This record gives sequence, C-alpha cells and structure tokens, in this order.
Amino acid sequence: MLGNIGTGEIIVIAIVALLLFGGKKIPELMKSIGKGVRSFREGVKDVEDEIKKDLDV
Repeated sequence: MLGNIGTGEIIVIAIVALLLFGGKKIPELMKSIGKGVRSFREGVKDVEDEIKKDLDV
C-alpha cells in the first residue's frame, strides 16, 4: 500500500502538513513521533528478550 508513494505524493503530504501544523509545530511533532517510535522499539526488544529468556530456561 505505502510502497507505491512517489515524490509527488510526498511533496503534497509535506505541503498539507505544513498548512495544517505550521512551520513551528512540525519539528515538535517529528520529535514526538521519534520518541514514540524509540519507545515502541524498546518495548518490542524487551518482549523479545523475555521470550528468549523463557525459552532458554
């Protein structure tokens, strides 16, 4: 589904985001998204570690 997004579509999405959130809010939004992704990855890693630990015992 998202594999077919081209340059034109990305530009349109960026313009819409700029209009909706404004230039000052976008860096804050990206920072929040980055923190969320990092937290999600840490959670997945913790679950994988627990599963591996349970299988080894």
